[in-house]
Amino acid sequence: MGSRTLTGPQLFLLGCSFLITLGSFAVLPYMSVLLHDRFGLGLGVVGVVLAVASLVQFSGGVVGAALAARIGLRATMLVALAVRTAGFAAFVPGLTRPVVAVAALLLVSCGAALYLPANKAYLVAGCGAERRPGLLAASGSAFNAGIALGPPAAAPFVLTSPAGLFTGVAVLFALVGAGHVLLPSVADEGGGVDEGGGVKDAAGAVAHAAAGSRLPPFAFTVLAVYVFMFFQHYLALYAVPRTSTAFYGAVLMGYAILLVVAQPLLARRLAALPYATALRLGFGAMAAGTAVLALGGRAGIAVGAVLLCLGEIVLFLKNDLEALARSTAPSATVFGRQRLAAGLGAFAAAVVGGQLYGVAERAAAVPVFWLVVSAQAVVLPALLVVWAGGSARRRAGDGPVAAHRPR
Repeated sequence: MGSRTLTGPQLFLLGCSFLITLGSFAVLPYMSVLLHDRFGLGLGVVGVVLAVASLVQFSGGVVGAALAARIGLRATMLVALAVRTAGFAAFVPGLTRPVVAVAALLLVSCGAALYLPANKAYLVAGCGAERRPGLLAASGSAFNAGIALGPPAAAPFVLTSPAGLFTGVAVLFALVGAGHVLLPSVADEGGGVDEGGGVKDAAGAVAHAAAGSRLPPFAFTVLAVYVFMFFQHYLALYAVPRTSTAFYGAVLMGYAILLVVAQPLLARRLAALPYATALRLGFGAMAAGTAVLALGGRAGIAVGAVLLCLGEIVLFLKNDLEALARSTAPSATVFGRQRLAAGLGAFAAAVVGGQLYGVAERAAAVPVFWLVVSAQAVVLPALLVVWAGGSARRRAGDGPVAAHRPR
């Protein structure tokens, strides 16, 4: 998507998406170290705090969507940025008060939950279905670029001068929030189907026809994030002892670059794919990627990461587009539900993954862990397809009977 197709507010939001994740990931990836080493919290407490913060950040998207419906998209983004600014600023006094540090982390998580549904809804407001793939892909690339650059940018300052780092991030968020004040107000809109049951445009008509498959995007988002988070959480434990920290860092950087570059390039093609085909490609890539990881070594880890990146590009974007196309709800509500789905998947992966990896490690068979994840990437979507098909048949079978029931 060229810049000539973007409005000023859209360009501003894409730039802010980069700055927001740059600032956030200058701090958040180091929270386990800060909470444990700097603030003296036990590892068990640290785990609970991070789990709660992650759950709030994802599942709170539903609250963000409800707030957007009440006060509007721009006002919701302003509230979210004010909350996040306060959270990062509170880390400064939190350096000597662990309770304040934990409260600051929760504030930051609440701000993230409120911001993202409104941000995405504002970005696609007034756009037809043909423009949504490019806009959402560009937004994802901006976010991922910030995620990739934030940790290395902050690494020299996290342990040596954390107060200065927290202050700088708080100032960054305050400036970004001030810029949001200048955004024009826009009306949030529904997805691909209008109030009369029709479709807004030809691209929406294709997506709506695909909805007859009854494959629920919410459930497939849960599964996609569930499978992906095994890779996110446990690749470091697996890769570093088998290669080196330098190689692991190079894999992460390459992963981020591929994601940032490939997602916008593939967006239109992904949008044109039938949903069932995209699901097969996405989960197939994740299944193949995790199976290749089991081979170990530099080649296996690198190739596995590339395949998982392709799976992420396909599934994360296509699920959002499909959820939008099938819903008459405001876009912020749709994105809030998708965030909730992602939170459920991430939470399940954290609970199940720790147990599975622990068992595999004790059995000296860690590669088997990745084979189990690969099997889940094949079996769980297939079971969901069977369940969805059965539900559709039951609804079709009940229709004529229900029509003849006495009232």
